[in-house]
Amino acid sequence: MRKTIFLILIAGVFNLTSRSQTTNDVLNVLVQKNLISQKDADSIRAESAIAAQADLAKVKTFPVNAGKKIQLSGYTQVRYQSLEQTGAIDGFDIRRARLGVKGNISPYWSYRVQFDLAGTPKLIDAYAELKVNDYLNFTLGQAKIPFSLENLTSSNKLELIDRSQAVEALVARGKDVGGNQNGRDLGIQVGGIILKQKDRSVLDYRLGVYNGSGINTADNNENKGYAARLIVHPVAGLDISGALYNGSRFIPEVKTGTVVTTPSKNVDRNRYGFDLNYDLNNLAVRGEYIHGTDDKINREGYYFQAGYYFLERKLQLLAKYDFYDTDKAVAKNASTWYVLGANYNFNPNTRLQFNYTFKQEEGTSINNNLASIQFQIGF
Repeated sequence: MRKTIFLILIAGVFNLTSRSQTTNDVLNVLVQKNLISQKDADSIRAESAIAAQADLAKVKTFPVNAGKKIQLSGYTQVRYQSLEQTGAIDGFDIRRARLGVKGNISPYWSYRVQFDLAGTPKLIDAYAELKVNDYLNFTLGQAKIPFSLENLTSSNKLELIDRSQAVEALVARGKDVGGNQNGRDLGIQVGGIILKQKDRSVLDYRLGVYNGSGINTADNNENKGYAARLIVHPVAGLDISGALYNGSRFIPEVKTGTVVTTPSKNVDRNRYGFDLNYDLNNLAVRGEYIHGTDDKINREGYYFQAGYYFLERKLQLLAKYDFYDTDKAVAKNASTWYVLGANYNFNPNTRLQFNYTFKQEEGTSINNNLASIQFQIGF
């Protein structure tokens, strides 16, 4: 009965005063107006606290307390590979396990930090952004180099399980001579819109200066890497880009005993490329060409990919042609991959992917076709 009267009184007091914003405020007002005694108010506070603790015990998720509002995100990719090559072992692996934090410090400043916990844990992204306006924005820290469409596409947004051969070999990834840097480097980037048409961007730019030594690594020479990217949006859904990267790679000296047989040196590590990206309703078309120079070796590769969505964007079927030549001066050392893929999206954060890759090498033929299944879930 007392609780019923209490609720009626609270409703009445809310109509009488704007100061009653919390239970404690309401009780204080009721005591002041002699509607309830101090003893009754203390009793109700105690019962309310016990009920709140009981409700808290049932909660399974909690907000993060921080100085500023932050956003947590993450995903994991579990993969199974079936390898036809003799001696290769089929099996499961954790392809990626990413955890990221980002947030806004002010209308102008924001940040992002991301880790990959698969295998040896490592810091992937760590940068601050200053957004002056649509035409001038700065990124300072460890972030993706503004080069290559596939490189700039997040791994959890890729339509096929693996990136192209040229991207893996020439854009600071798994097969690059500079090691696997996850397409990133430490430096500063400036970018924004050059030209707008009404509310739509027509021409964008990105410029960057980087150590050139890779992620989580201090610079090992005085030379720096320079990147530039220009993106044209002639019509809605179509992006055409051109990019270049000029840098060097430090090769330490080689000693035989105490004698230096090969002195340390810097060698060229230069890239240029073009890419196309087109989305129209359920159709997605991607293409890219990359040329790279490592010291005196010239390499090149390109791919063309198309995909189409069925079942209200649940099921996507894809096909890709992927060519890469590791040394243009050497005959019969190029490889061509034909990739067939299918994606099924259970929801925006859960996806199952299947790829089958037919691999053809010039020269000696190897039976190394590959089937991959990858499950991805994130938040």
